[in-house]
Amino acid sequence: MLRLRAVCPFSWRVFKFRPFSCEPLISQMSKCTDEEQVFDLIEKNKAILSEKQVGYAFNILWQFRKRKTNLLKYVECIRDHPQFPTLHNLTTSKMKFMNDGTLVNVLYITQRFAIEARDPLVEALVAEAWRRLERFDINVLSKFSSCLAHQHLYFSPLMGKIADIVKRNLDTIQDLRLKSAILLMSEELTSQQALQVLGAMEEMESRSSRLIEKIASVLLKHLDNYKPVELLKITRGLVFLHFHSKELFVKLRELLLSYLKTSVIPSEISILVCAISMLPSPHLDEVGISQIEAVSPHCDLSDLNGLATSVLRWIQGDQMYLDSTTVKQLKLLQRLDHYGHQRLQKCNNLNLLCQELKSLKGDWFAESLLEETVATLHRLMGEINYINVAGIASFVSRTNYLSTSLLDKIASVVVQQIEKIHPFAISAIILPFSTLNYDPSQRDEFFGTCIQYLHSYLSILDPLMLVFVGFSLATLEYFPEDLLRTIFNIKFLAKMDSQLEFVCSSLNTRVQFRLMELNRAVCLECPEYQIPWFHDRFCQQQYSKDTGSMNGAQQEIYKMLAEILGGINCVKTSVLTPYYHKIDFECILDKRKKPLPYGSHFRTSGILSEVHRESNTQIVGSSLPPGAERIALEFLDSKAFCRNIPHLKGKSATKKRHLEILGYRVIQIPHFEWNSMALSTKGARIDYLRDRVFGESKS
Repeated sequence: MLRLRAVCPFSWRVFKFRPFSCEPLISQMSKCTDEEQVFDLIEKNKAILSEKQVGYAFNILWQFRKRKTNLLKYVECIRDHPQFPTLHNLTTSKMKFMNDGTLVNVLYITQRFAIEARDPLVEALVAEAWRRLERFDINVLSKFSSCLAHQHLYFSPLMGKIADIVKRNLDTIQDLRLKSAILLMSEELTSQQALQVLGAMEEMESRSSRLIEKIASVLLKHLDNYKPVELLKITRGLVFLHFHSKELFVKLRELLLSYLKTSVIPSEISILVCAISMLPSPHLDEVGISQIEAVSPHCDLSDLNGLATSVLRWIQGDQMYLDSTTVKQLKLLQRLDHYGHQRLQKCNNLNLLCQELKSLKGDWFAESLLEETVATLHRLMGEINYINVAGIASFVSRTNYLSTSLLDKIASVVVQQIEKIHPFAISAIILPFSTLNYDPSQRDEFFGTCIQYLHSYLSILDPLMLVFVGFSLATLEYFPEDLLRTIFNIKFLAKMDSQLEFVCSSLNTRVQFRLMELNRAVCLECPEYQIPWFHDRFCQQQYSKDTGSMNGAQQEIYKMLAEILGGINCVKTSVLTPYYHKIDFECILDKRKKPLPYGSHFRTSGILSEVHRESNTQIVGSSLPPGAERIALEFLDSKAFCRNIPHLKGKSATKKRHLEILGYRVIQIPHFEWNSMALSTKGARIDYLRDRVFGESKS
């Protein structure tokens, strides 16, 4: 009896609301010609719709978008349809019965219908997917990870869990292969599974040569079935993983060239050319050059940038032989420049421009189109709003181009429209001000607004993002106590550490460096917060790898400093200060401005294990004779300045500030001064250094 009671309610729940066959209704949906007919069926049958039929309804609605010329208008039409709430509620009630593929597919489509991440349906779908995560196959897992990326949850614990599952599966695969088991043998992997495994290996920077060979053999077998964009992924992945196979690369080249000769789509040609340029001996024949010439007038900025970057690779590879082909490539590069300028000059829509600028980077763009792009942004500045402001800020950060009017406009838009901006975008918005060391005209109002807005989301923002935000604000001399207390908290740091286990090594290192730099800034600039310095071991591990080599300019400065100071024993090179700032040269002058030689009675700041036992701000001064001063000299190359003007960037300005707190007099030697015509002789350079160190010039 008890067993019967346990079974009956479940049976009643399953069968009460379902028709005997779900096929007729799905068949009716498949015959619908527009969204109105689909929504009509949903309304009439809402009491009996199954989870399978709900999933199918989403598929049909999404398929209709292929017939629409205006995707944005169609998305709004679906989302605002009076019957959409019915489908919304049905999905919420049926999702637990959906199979894994249907569940993730519905999540994917709801996002394409511009349903916000905070919508209860999206949150419920993500939560249900999270519960099933361990059982997802690789295809479903891949699609779910793209859904999370769509929500900008690149660093979330959930994305970390996905990476962990992939990593564990790959580890298992390797173990089984070593034990001569047959799981993941070539004949068992589909073409798409092999491609996804390659992507996962690239993400994790795998160096397992045997696994790479196994995946490569599967890729070779299916190579004819891949689309151009997939061939680019394969080429990029194999090159990144340092895999070399003449057979595979020869076939890849043949396929790419055959696609190139027949393609007429600009984006596809850009993809094909990019892939060819990555292969060994990336030579392009006359047909390939002709194809690029024919399509280049119709390319957008992203495609032009891809083509130009590839052509530059060929020119650099062929520069040993300045033949007719290389001359044609140079002329082709000039034509690409022309079409890029032309496209920018004709551009009259800021949102479209932002889409094209999203992934632009590289030498060609910076040298050829950056000035014109900034001019176009100035021309369209009135269109900057809460939708595109983060994208424009991100572009400015990548280019290192300081436009005060553009940054002032960004700040103004944020102050006026902050409530409409997603909190995840604040990090990207603050970054250019931090990187370029610029205070907008509304400085306090702008940064105050951003900090106050973030305060409401401290408990839900991604830990890695908060570290980046904290570092950016510290560079700008903003130290919001609530944010810092949140970051320098044992639970937060433990959560961050667990998350770092599942990200690629480059991101892991970058986050740890930013946390160290933030820790250093707080200790030096806000000692009243009493946040401890805990990065000794990390810094010692990092700087133990440093060889301390000097470039040509630094070697020359070192010799001249030794000459004016009275010998090499009066100048130290590659000095590590307390809190691990590295400076090029250090010297000490007594109260009469006479250089003091380093000897056993001086404790130098390079001996970190002893230095860090002393208090923060007295470390430098405590070992000096009364009235003496410690001087730090830094040679600043082009990376220390904005691209377009000699304006010191944020990290170099922060370093100078910190060294001064530690008791140094800081002398910065900009590359454009050292390499100027005024300092073209040895005598002029010695006078320059003498004047900077002693405050007087001697001929």
